[in-house]
Amino acid sequence: MLRPMAGQIDPAFSDLLARLYAGIGEAQPWRRFLEALAGWMDASFATLIITAPGKRQPATFLTPGSSPAFDAAYTETLFANDPFRGLPDGVVTSYAEFMAGLPETDFAEYRAAMAQSGFDEVLGMDLNFGSVFADTRGAARQAEGRWEARFRVSRHNSLAPFTRGERARFQALAPHLRIAVGLFEKLQFAGAEHGVFHATAQGLGLALVVLDRAGRIVSTNALAESLLAEDEGLRRRGEELVFAEPAHQRLLADLMGGRRGVGGPGGLCRFRIARPERGDLVATARPLDLSAIHDGAGALALFLARPVAEAHTDALALRDLLGLTAAEARLAAVLAEGHSLVEAARRMGIAHNTAKVQLRSVFAKTGVHRQAQLVALIASLGG
Repeated sequence: MLRPMAGQIDPAFSDLLARLYAGIGEAQPWRRFLEALAGWMDASFATLIITAPGKRQPATFLTPGSSPAFDAAYTETLFANDPFRGLPDGVVTSYAEFMAGLPETDFAEYRAAMAQSGFDEVLGMDLNFGSVFADTRGAARQAEGRWEARFRVSRHNSLAPFTRGERARFQALAPHLRIAVGLFEKLQFAGAEHGVFHATAQGLGLALVVLDRAGRIVSTNALAESLLAEDEGLRRRGEELVFAEPAHQRLLADLMGGRRGVGGPGGLCRFRIARPERGDLVATARPLDLSAIHDGAGALALFLARPVAEAHTDALALRDLLGLTAAEARLAAVLAEGHSLVEAARRMGIAHNTAKVQLRSVFAKTGVHRQAQLVALIASLGG
């Protein structure tokens, strides 16, 4: 920030931005920045809440230095009834002014809790994220994976209220906060792609496409790029994944929008992509868990494989792809090699009854009902 009179860079503001952009990649993201933000605003505390509509608890709630008891009470009960939300996007708003616009009898429990805490002198800024995409009729609609980042700075009510100048200081941070939160989401996606899902794709020899809430391509592995370049059945159009079959495009839109009834146990959804010239593909979509952002709402990992592909059955990869425990994944991998349940139990050194219990759990998680179906499912995934 430039001082209008001196034309010099404010060292405190520069340090604050450095903590902001460096902090999103730290082991404890946002903590050092929020501590610095509280100091920069002469506030008692600074808070970050990341949440999605309809959630009873936030995906992220962080107030460095605050009372653990109040934090627990807020996340467990007060958050769901917090009226200080839905603020104009990117506009600093005062808690006192906001609540003054509501009937005094509304939110009595929340008002009392805030007054009792003593920290009800608050400035808030909400940043909304989420993309509009076309539904099956071409009309624009909002992805249900929409989420928001709520920033709050608070003072004890024994101190002076925030001034107009301090409010303007906070407002000046808006574009930087929006960029930083967007980068934080991208880091979450990247971590998922290069972590569990990357290992899964490598272990099973699968093509991997990571999609965000609006169906845009976030990342791909080399095999996926080669399949997209073939331009049969599916292709890349800019950042968008486009299927040749309209039914597949509708299915993708339903998965992105969180439509009820789409997908099987654990959110797993499988479908076949017909490709007469280059050979069919089997697609498996699995919700992508970005717990620090929006609990995976609308984000997907899409695995692609040729049904005839031959690859070693990797138990670790099966665990991650199908949502199994380590023991269940080992059993599934052994069964996929053609062994009976009795033989599999003997090879694994476990009792037959234990193997039966594990197999029933595998059936429940994958949506199959017989061992032959399980083996066929694993084969279709390329393992």
